[in-house]
Amino acid sequence: MKIVSPELIKLIADQSFLPNGGYHGLDHWVRVLNNGRKLAKLTGANLKVVELFAFFHDSKRLNEGHDPDHGSRGGQFASAMRGQCFDASHQEMEILMYACEYHSNGLTEGDVTVQTCWDADRLDLGRVGKFPDPKFLCTDAAKQPRLIEQANERAVWRFSRY
Repeated sequence: MKIVSPELIKLIADQSFLPNGGYHGLDHWVRVLNNGRKLAKLTGANLKVVELFAFFHDSKRLNEGHDPDHGSRGGQFASAMRGQCFDASHQEMEILMYACEYHSNGLTEGDVTVQTCWDADRLDLGRVGKFPDPKFLCTDAAKQPRLIEQANERAVWRFSRY
C-alpha cells in the first residue's frame, strides 16, 4: 500500500524552492524514502510518518546551504496539507513535525519513529561527500555496516553517473 501518493509528491515538489536533482531535492527525498522503508521494517517505526517525513523534511528549504528553520517550515507545510492531501492522526502529526523540525540538529534520542526518520536522512549523506558515521545514527538497524554501505552506494551513485 502506498502511503504517499504520486499526486502528493508532485504537489510537494512543485512548491519546493530547490531543484529536484539538488542535494536536498526530490532525488534525495526518494532515497530517504527507500532508506526509511527498509529501516521501518527493522525498527517497527510508523511507516506513514516515515514516508511523509521523506518528502516534507527538506521541502521548504530556501537554499542548499545554511537554513536552520527549514525543518520547521517543512513540518508546518505537512500540517497544512493534512486532511487535504493525506490523512494522519494528531499523534502522527506531532511525531512528524518533531522529526522534521529537529532532523538536522544532530540529535539521536527520541521516539523510534523519529529516530528512524533521522537515520533515513543521515544514511543519504554520501550525496554531499560524507560517509554516514554510526555514532550519529540513532537505531541499531541503521548502524548495520551493510545497510550503511548500501545506502551510501545509492547516494554516491546518483552523483557519480555524470
